[in-house]
Amino acid sequence: MAVTGMLALAGQASAEDKIKIGVSYPTPTHAWAAGMNWHAEQAEKRLEKLYPDVDLILVNSPDPGAQASALEDLVSVHQIDALVVLPFESEPLTDPVLNVKKSGAWITVVDRGLSQPGIEDLYVAGNNPELGRVSAQYMKGRLKDGDNIVVLRGIPTVIDNERFDAFMEEIEGSGINVLDHKHANWNRDDGFEVMQDFLSRFPDIDAVWAQDDDIAVGVVAALKQAGRDGDGMFVVGGAGMKEIIKGIMDGDELIPVDVLYPPAMIATAMDATVNAFKSNGPVAGRYILGATLITRENAESYYFPDSPF
Repeated sequence: MAVTGMLALAGQASAEDKIKIGVSYPTPTHAWAAGMNWHAEQAEKRLEKLYPDVDLILVNSPDPGAQASALEDLVSVHQIDALVVLPFESEPLTDPVLNVKKSGAWITVVDRGLSQPGIEDLYVAGNNPELGRVSAQYMKGRLKDGDNIVVLRGIPTVIDNERFDAFMEEIEGSGINVLDHKHANWNRDDGFEVMQDFLSRFPDIDAVWAQDDDIAVGVVAALKQAGRDGDGMFVVGGAGMKEIIKGIMDGDELIPVDVLYPPAMIATAMDATVNAFKSNGPVAGRYILGATLITRENAESYYFPDSPF
């Protein structure tokens, strides 16, 4: 009985000594978010194997209210030491995250910032202006003075504005004509409809900036339906969808490149948060991922065939 009691106490101490890290993000409702969920699960397995004293608790939520409730549970039930959070929306999640901070937990915010600055210890995100700038630089290298392009934008948000403004600033003065730009809401069906409209109005299009891989899929469908997928036009998307990456690896001329905005940034955030407890080096600050141009030469490094995205 004494031995049994000692083992039970040892087990209890072991559980209490674990570093508990909550990871909260929206329930996946589209391909990029599904990819993020996959990368979070892969990071959980890898980090818990590497660090047996780390317990990563993954929770996804269907709306801002549910995510706020999940954050309360992570504190009251799991008593987390740190939180990695990709907010469903910035404003309604700011106070709930602040309350987690007041509990003494380390805070890592991913992608969508909070409406009040300074709450997080670490911010991890993609580089939206660079995504627009890198896309435009590629087009400038491929096109000549007088060539025509069309632009399909995302959902009207700060993120979309940052991408679009940087793209237009880079294109300015190049002699490339932007015939029109319309919102396609990071959605392949909207991308299909917007591109159909562009094709009906503009007989001479040399390239398309789709900004997003889901939009690019819709654009390609519209080009093929109109029989204009073989006239030398090319499309530049963004994010790193596995089907797009595989096409680039295989030498697809219609979508020859992509610009990285990786759902795997959630894994980067989880790695960095664990390092806040395991490393003797500083971790706090801002970690902005580069918007890498994915070409046939480097595409294999960004290809994750088992991911849903």
